[in-house]
Amino acid sequence: MKRQSIRKALILVSFILFPVTLYYFSPYLIIEALLQNVIAGSFIVFGLMLLTSIVFGRVFCGWLCPAGGLQEAATIINDKRSKFNKGKLIKYLIWFPWVSAIVFLSWMAKVRLRIDFFYQTWYGISISDPYGFIVYFAVVFLVMILALIYGRRGFCHTVCWMAPFMQAGQWIQRKIRSPHLHLVTEPSGCISCQVCTKHCPMSLPVMELVSKGNIEDMDCILCCACADSCPKKIITLKLK
Repeated sequence: MKRQSIRKALILVSFILFPVTLYYFSPYLIIEALLQNVIAGSFIVFGLMLLTSIVFGRVFCGWLCPAGGLQEAATIINDKRSKFNKGKLIKYLIWFPWVSAIVFLSWMAKVRLRIDFFYQTWYGISISDPYGFIVYFAVVFLVMILALIYGRRGFCHTVCWMAPFMQAGQWIQRKIRSPHLHLVTEPSGCISCQVCTKHCPMSLPVMELVSKGNIEDMDCILCCACADSCPKKIITLKLK
C-alpha cells in the first residue's frame, strides 16, 4: 500500500496548492485570453493533458489533480460508489462548445497570437485578490458538493472539463495503437472477491473487467487502487 500512500499524498499536496494553480485549469481564462490574442497558461496545460494522455492515459486524474485530492478527502463523509451514469454527458455538453470556441478564436487571431503563460496571475500565483478567492471557493464548493451528493469522484463523472481532453488522447491512442500505460490482468487468478471493485475511486466494475481480461476503460485514472488491494496480485501496471 506504499504506492497508495504516495499517490494520496501527491493529490493532497496538489489540492493544497490549488490557490496557486487554479487559473492554469481555467476554461474561462483560455477564452478571455484568446479574445486578446493571448495563449494563456491554461491553454498550454490543457494541450499537454491531451498530448500526454496518448501515452499515459488519465494518470493526471489519479495522481496530480487538485479536484481529485478534494474528492478523495470527501470520501470521509460519503464513500458510496457513484452511479450517476447519465451525468457523464454533462461534461461533454460543456466541452464541445468550449473547444469549438477555442478553435474559432485561435483561427481568427492567427499570427497575432502571443504566449503569456502567467496571464492574469500575480507572479505565477492564481489567487491574489478578493475576486480570486470568490472564484476559488466557488470551484471548491462545486467539486465538494458533487462528491458529497453523488459519491466517489462525483465531479469527475459529471462536469469535469479536464477529463474529456485526456479521454480524447485515449481515443487517439486506440486509433493509432501506440504503446501506452495501462492495467493488465490474468483472469484465471481471480477469486471473485470484489475487493478491487470496492477500492476503485472511480466506481468501475473492476472485477467484471478482470473476468473479461481487459481492464482498459475511459474512466480509469490509473490510480492502481485495484492492483494494490488485490489479494492475488493479478493486476499490474505496464507500459506497452
